[in-house]
Amino acid sequence: MPPVRVAIADDHGIVREGVKLALEALGGPYSVVAEVGDGAAVVRACRELEPDLVVLDVKMPLLDGVAASRQLAELPKPPKIIALSAHADGATVKDMLAAGAMGYVLKTEVALELVNAMRAIEAGRVYLSPSVVGCVVGLAVGDPDGRAPAQRSRLSAREQEVLLLVASGLSTKEIAAELRVSVKTVETQRKSVMEKLGIFSVAGLTKYAIREGLIEP
Repeated sequence: MPPVRVAIADDHGIVREGVKLALEALGGPYSVVAEVGDGAAVVRACRELEPDLVVLDVKMPLLDGVAASRQLAELPKPPKIIALSAHADGATVKDMLAAGAMGYVLKTEVALELVNAMRAIEAGRVYLSPSVVGCVVGLAVGDPDGRAPAQRSRLSAREQEVLLLVASGLSTKEIAAELRVSVKTVETQRKSVMEKLGIFSVAGLTKYAIREGLIEP
């Protein structure tokens, strides 16, 4: 199997080097083909080198992570994107996901968490760090800072994932495939989410998410 070709974009050299060393130390099937310090440079590098995956800082000069992600999505061969950031506010996470990122990992997370994100995304799954999931879910109930209210805090990390996928329009079967669990497990978790939120239909969850700005109509 050929290695996964990775580009790293962060305006701090120590972060770029740290990500590269972590990938090498873990012995994963990854090959770093580009290291750049701003958003414009990563777009140029990806246009030329066509990496499979980009680890992308959110706050960078010239083009920030959101703007860079939008341009990367328009390339003939767009890479998959993982946002690696110190920022975990709900609005930032939402903007990155809307721009095309498939993962969001905090810089405070251990290297293994980043590798887990890479593996999930290479398999076609969205990956959010647990604390990031809480931020995104908080947006669904109208908290601009992404803080989950009392009833949301009772949801497990998996229940939060199910909520986001249901609100995004995935069927029960599709969610089961995405999370690699049985359809029955998804149905049980969806029922639990509804009971904890007091919303008792899939349509209700979807309309709520649209109304609160979690997903586009």
